[in-house]
This record gives sequence, structure tokens and C-alpha cells, in this order.
Amino acid sequence: MIVVIVALENELAKGTLPQGIEIIHCGVGKVNAALAASQVILQRQPTLVVNYGTAGQVRPGVDGLVEVARVIQRDMLAMPLAARGQTPFDSDQLAALESGHPGIVCATGDSFVTTADAWLADQGVDVVDMELFAIASACRRHAVPWRAFKYVSDSADGNAARDWTERVRHGEQLFLGQLELMRR
Repeated sequence: MIVVIVALENELAKGTLPQGIEIIHCGVGKVNAALAASQVILQRQPTLVVNYGTAGQVRPGVDGLVEVARVIQRDMLAMPLAARGQTPFDSDQLAALESGHPGIVCATGDSFVTTADAWLADQGVDVVDMELFAIASACRRHAVPWRAFKYVSDSADGNAARDWTERVRHGEQLFLGQLELMRR
């Protein structure tokens, strides 16, 4: 069984997925995403968790629907106890999580990015989101494979909120096409 986790219904509506694929709307942010992912993994025991959602573009040229190969945490700021992006005193938590599929780098955090951040560029980040690192962490903890697809909805700048509002639904059909390819 495949489970698709999406933050909001306006990103991907219920009833749009092919039969046999379950959709979970987790809500915005890492806490909501971690709770929903853990709950669905424990209750439904999926063979694959797929995260779909919108993302802000950090690296110029990244556009459309992209697959995520690697995700990091952009807002864990516990220096000097640990480097940015790393959870202090948690030897089990990796700084980066890999999907095992080719793609781009995503940085997850509980803030809507509207300005440039040199650290993101230094880490090779392509897009930013608000849920994936938590979902990938839950999958890793429960040994469930994950994949993630992000539709680039904005440029993570001063116009991000307006652009996101206008483009939030634009990636739905692209994702559904990708999901159909995955099922073959």
C-alpha cells in the first residue's frame, strides 16, 4: 500500500488519487507532519510513503515538479551544541536523509522563507518546504521507504506568499502523472 502525505487539501484534494493509494492531509509544519507520518505508518503499515507538496525555489532554474533525493533540516539552530541543521544530543538523527532516488536537495523548516539565506546555498539546497524532513525521519525510524515530489510554487522571496496562493494547485496534475508512472 502506498500512502501520500500532503500538508493541505488545496495542494492535493482527496478523491484525486488512483484507487489503492491513500491520501493523508497532515497540516502545515514539522510537528503535524511527524505526528501524521508516524500514525499512518503504525496503523496502515504502508510499503511506501510519498510526500507531495509545494516548495519555494532557492536555486535559480529549479522549476516545475521535482523529485527530492536528499532533505535536511534548515531551522534546527542549537549552536554551539550542534551545527545548524543538526539536533543536539540525538545520535540517531542524521543531518541529511536520502530517498534513494535521484533528484534535488530540499531543506525543511517551520517558517515560510521570504529572504535569501547563504547557509542554504552553502548546503546545495534547491528548494525549501515545511514538512518533508519530519516525514522522512518518521519513515527512517520505522524502516519504511519514502519518496518526495515538490511543485515549485514560489521563489522564496518577498512575493512568496502571493505567488504560493496563486500557484498552489498548479502541480496537482503533474504529480498525479508522476504517481501513475510510479505504479507501473
